[in-house]
Amino acid sequence: MVTDRLADGVRIAELLASEVTGNESDLRGLTVADADRDVEPTADGALAYRIARERAGTDEGATEPIAEVYVQPDRARIEAVVAPDAAADAAREVDLRARPKAVHPPRTLVFVEDGAQVKRALGVLEAVGNASDTE
Repeated sequence: MVTDRLADGVRIAELLASEVTGNESDLRGLTVADADRDVEPTADGALAYRIARERAGTDEGATEPIAEVYVQPDRARIEAVVAPDAAADAAREVDLRARPKAVHPPRTLVFVEDGAQVKRALGVLEAVGNASDTE
């Protein structure tokens, strides 16, 4: 039985980015944008990259951000910048910790505290991406 867990925020964010860029089915149309390859984790979270969705009906390559990924020393945090309710519902369904962020427009924070949770976080990104299509 494996007792080690991956609790390094930068590495968790790297795994998440790899899954987003390598997933050709459920996450089709999502991409990693504005990546900071030298990001250093902070207690409040440092912006590592944005998750963007291709804009339908626009020039090829045009994207809009749907989420931002921040790194802290022991975890990564996804901030859903669109469809905060969809992010919260999806996080609950896959047993990830989430909470609202009281800003305008509202956001939902989803915490990825272990490398093993990265696959579950993909469901959150899929829900946010799908919900942003209907907004």
